Parts: sequence; C-alpha cells; structure tokens
Amino acid sequence: MINSLVQRIARCGRLLMVWVAPLACGAQPQVIPVWPGTAPGSENWTQKEVEYLNQGGKKMVRNVVKPTLTLFLPNPSLANGTAVIVCPGGGFRFLSWQSEGLDVAQWLSDHGVTAFVLKYRLIDTGATDEEFSRATAELSRVTTRITETAGPGTAAPADPARESVLPLAAADGHQAIKLIRQRASQWGIAPDRIGIIGFSAGALVTTEAALHYHPDDRPDFVAPIYGAPWVDVQVPSDAPPMFILVANDDPIASWTSVHLFSEWKAAGKSVELHIYSKGGHGFGSGKRGLPVDHWMDRLGDWLDVQGLLKPAH
Repeated sequence: MINSLVQRIARCGRLLMVWVAPLACGAQPQVIPVWPGTAPGSENWTQKEVEYLNQGGKKMVRNVVKPTLTLFLPNPSLANGTAVIVCPGGGFRFLSWQSEGLDVAQWLSDHGVTAFVLKYRLIDTGATDEEFSRATAELSRVTTRITETAGPGTAAPADPARESVLPLAAADGHQAIKLIRQRASQWGIAPDRIGIIGFSAGALVTTEAALHYHPDDRPDFVAPIYGAPWVDVQVPSDAPPMFILVANDDPIASWTSVHLFSEWKAAGKSVELHIYSKGGHGFGSGKRGLPVDHWMDRLGDWLDVQGLLKPAH
C-alpha cells in the first residue's frame, strides 16, 4: 500500500510536474520567511524548489531550501487567539502540501484558529524527473524496511535522508514557533496558545518541538498525526499537552504512536490518543468512506476541551 502510493507520486512527478500558485483559485495568502536570512545549515544549497500536482490533482512541493509559513487568517468574527503551525509529511523527500497542509489550515481557520503551513527543508531530490523518480524509489525501499521490521523494541531502519535533514527541519519548526510568538500581537494571537501539528515526517518535526525547546520556542500544545519517534523519549517536566491520532492498519506509525502515548502518560502529562481501525498511512484530508474521514472533528473536540477554541482572555 505504502509503496504503491510512493510509486504513484513518482509517476505524477514525471507526468504532471507544473508550476502552480498556492490557492490559485482564491486570494493569495501571505507567505512569511521563517528565518531572517538564509536558513542556518543550508547556506550552500543550490537546488530549486518545485511545486507540482500529484495524480489526484493535489498540490505537492519538493526541494525546499527556504523555509516559509503560509498564513491562513480566520474571519475576525470567529478568531479565538489560538495559532497552529501545520507540518505536512512526505518522507523528507516532498511535502503533501494540500492534503496535509492547505486543507488542514483552512479547516483550522474556519474554526477561528490562525493557521500557518510550514514549508520546512527537505533533501535534494534532483532537478529532473529521473532524479526525483530515484529519490521516491529510495523512499519506497525505506518504507518496505519499516513495514518489515516495525514493532516494540525495534530500531528505525537507516534512512540517511531522514537523518541528514531532520535536524534542519526541526530547527525550522522551532524557529516558526519563536517567530509567531514574537509577532503574536500582529495577528491577534495569544502568545501562550501557539501549537504545532504534523503528519508522518511532519509529525517527527512536531515531536521534536515537543521534546527539545527553550522558553521562546516551546509549543503550548502538539498533535503528531500518524508519526512518532522510534526511540524512547525523555518527556520534559513541562511537556505540552499532546493529541495523537493514527490508524491501526498503519504499518509505519501505529505502534510508535501508542508508545509515544505511553511515554507521555507515564510522565503524568496530558495526552489523548485516537486509533481508527482502518485508514492506513497518509490519509490526510482525503475521504475514503471510513470513520477516519472525520478525524479533524476529533482534533476539534480536543482543542475545545483544552479551551483553545474559546476566545483568549
């Protein structure tokens, strides 16, 4: 299932690669640089960012060099002062920009939340279709190794791409939190109501934000969706509340999500876990005729219980 998805994405890169503007059918959203200059650690990168459509007509991004935040402001009559950074997934080779980014941000905005889609740094997947195809083939091999070895007590299969770029992507996540907190008044955001949600690889960026932080870049709440570390974690003494969601038939992230829940729970921290019986990996905002189609409503329930959908005082 995962490999077929990767292969379809690769074919889309060959057949449908076009330049597209975000939200081309509506007003252009504001795009904010995450770093004041060149992002530290990638000063010598020369690859060119590419946006393209996948086989389902959804927007995708690869070769990200310059991290940005795409802003979704809620209707002023609905705005509640809460902000969420949305981190799409894609195995650090691409970003599922629409299904795990724009669509989720729009849903949050519709519920009064100021949303920012984070375009974090990725590995270089080449300038040509052939190079991109090789990169997605390598991702397919990695996912095969994961599905063959996943289980309690196992180590994550080696993935040099993930290992090389995760520290940079995590730094982008931390800097995004810091920037939004610094400019909170500009967007009507309460500086103590800034959270981060991520999918798959983006969930790893999210959990890094929840595990390692300073006061100015600590998230106030986090939501890793079908993605969690493979290793035991050291839960911080002031760890933020966490919402975890995954499908039981996810061959990549089901058991790691349960393990992350257990770690947060054992540390006495606020955590909520949802496991759907079916949905696989990477369902995003897609509709499959399954209960998992309504997962964002469960996120909304949790945000409401946390008091984050009520106006900030």
